[in-house]
Amino acid sequence: MARTPSTMLPLGTQAPDFKLMDVVSKQEFSLNNFAGKPGLLVMFICNHCPFVVHLRPELIALSNRYVEQGFGVIAINSNSTQSHPQDGPENMAILAREEGWQFPFLFDQDQETAKAFSAACTPDFFVFDGEQKLAYRGQMDDSRPNSGISVTGEDLEAALEAVLTGAPVSATQKPSLGCNIKWHAGNEPDYFG
Repeated sequence: MARTPSTMLPLGTQAPDFKLMDVVSKQEFSLNNFAGKPGLLVMFICNHCPFVVHLRPELIALSNRYVEQGFGVIAINSNSTQSHPQDGPENMAILAREEGWQFPFLFDQDQETAKAFSAACTPDFFVFDGEQKLAYRGQMDDSRPNSGISVTGEDLEAALEAVLTGAPVSATQKPSLGCNIKWHAGNEPDYFG
């Protein structure tokens, strides 16, 4: 598995707009759906990535808790179904239903949303404040597959809690690490140099 770090988009960046379909409800979502929320968590994840699978139980529990507190939460899958059909909308919907996700799982078929966020890996996390400005980007916690470190979600949860309560988010933010987003052939973004 390729170990790709997140790009660490500059803090304060305005959340990019998007229009993507939720694979479960078949409803279209955009940034405007989350206006007025205390914050928004945007996660780039997919079905198969071992890094995502490793933390998914804690991630879903954490995300559902913050949805219940009024936070905006979305998961986005930008992987190419040309190379990874197992990450397609049908399997996305099955996974979200089976695990009781309380937030949309959006499919970024043309990968333009991933590019707008400078997303690089799965998982890649972005926390925006109530004005939809980037307050946190980076890892969920220090755990990785086979690291022997328990999944706690402490880094991501601290950022979510700070935004929710209006406290400052720690400036110490470590990049996420995961599988690279599976780009369509010839569609790789230029932010990798």
